[in-house]
Amino acid sequence: MESSDADPAYWSATQQAEELRQRRISAVELLDRAIYRIERFDERINAVVVRDFEQARVAARAADNLLKSNDHLPLLGIPMTIKESVVAQRLKAAGAVIIGKTNVATALSDWQSFNAVYGTTNNPWDLSRSPGGSSGGSAAALAAGLVPLEVGSDLRGSLRVPAHYCGVFGHKPTHGIVPLRGHVPPGAEALPNNPDLAVAGPLARCAEDLALAMKVLAGPDIPDSIGLRLDLPVSRHSRLQDFRILVLTDHPLISISVETGEAVDQLASRLMRIGATLSRDSTLVPDLEQTATCYTRLFMSFSASFWPVETYDRVKAMILAAPADLVQRRNQRAFGAVLSHRDWIVADQLRASLRKRWQNLFQEFDVVICPTMPTVALPHDQSPDREARRIELNDVEMCYEDQDPWLTIASMCGFPSTVAPIGYSTSGLPIGVQIIAPHMGDQTSIAFAGLIEREFGGFSPPPMSWA
Repeated sequence: MESSDADPAYWSATQQAEELRQRRISAVELLDRAIYRIERFDERINAVVVRDFEQARVAARAADNLLKSNDHLPLLGIPMTIKESVVAQRLKAAGAVIIGKTNVATALSDWQSFNAVYGTTNNPWDLSRSPGGSSGGSAAALAAGLVPLEVGSDLRGSLRVPAHYCGVFGHKPTHGIVPLRGHVPPGAEALPNNPDLAVAGPLARCAEDLALAMKVLAGPDIPDSIGLRLDLPVSRHSRLQDFRILVLTDHPLISISVETGEAVDQLASRLMRIGATLSRDSTLVPDLEQTATCYTRLFMSFSASFWPVETYDRVKAMILAAPADLVQRRNQRAFGAVLSHRDWIVADQLRASLRKRWQNLFQEFDVVICPTMPTVALPHDQSPDREARRIELNDVEMCYEDQDPWLTIASMCGFPSTVAPIGYSTSGLPIGVQIIAPHMGDQTSIAFAGLIEREFGGFSPPPMSWA
């Protein structure tokens, strides 16, 4: 945790809460500092695209009045922004001061954050690169010191990828433990719902703040009077030396950049040196290709449910006319989009089998650490045909859409996954690692992220030499 004499722009939410409780700073002062940084830096980043400073000032003054009466709501007086698609009811109830909303990808469906309404969000580490998506505005705002805490969502890495690209922490919770009521397309009814694969979770600049936010966000989406509550298991261990760790860096569907591999290898070496139990392979690891392919079919089936009818019908006609042996992974996306109910159930049964095998692996290991994405933050590419976009990986060109295999493990199984910054490329761009824990093991993955942060270092502010 930063000391109270450090730059308040980079205080953690936990530090801000303590400074507020001790009356060393007011909620209005914290808000004014956040607004100052937004007005100074965000013109070129374009992260906070919807601003409500006046209403935030009303909320900050109310927070200061509550603080005078020793009210200890967990986020009381903390200035926050939230992803443009995320609801804020629990954050406001916990006392957070919502400044505005951060930018997202079109239809929440890209590893970049740009759209026709709000334009392009840039990465504070390098304005020519993406901050990730679809929660790119969230991660960029954190990295630039605009706010200390954010909330994003994740279906295909929409929270984890921005954390990795921007050098911050992000937590994809166990599926279903953070309500998604209100996280719907414009005009749709906000209903208590638990949609397949999708989650919402916090982003922050330290693991401690992820834990703080999860205490606010997690819990059943029902009235308290019913009496149900969520009690997540405590972390399996409190010392790195006690963790049993499986490190995975080889995937049959994708390679990773040399620099990404070196960063994960360096982390593994450090963990071994301090006495953690570490393995680089296990016969318990389920088929990674099967995991990715099964996820792709389920993901595309979910995504296609929101397509316009004409788009869906066009893809369906294309698939019906395709040769029966057209099984390349790229076409699995199209096949998944038009699954029959029967075929979806078959895929769901395969998911259950694979999830059981992954859960069995966690009887021998406490966490799995693996890459988040194959490369560091990508240059902006807004070509409308995403299938035609290309990235360069180890001097080889590959399809932009084929970058997700490492993301599919936690997404398909519904497991928690915490992304933590662990290093930098030779060009100075951050590299994050995924820490995957078993079902309901959220406190284990967050605690592990906090321990490596404490032992080896975590977030560092970007130089922002462009400012």
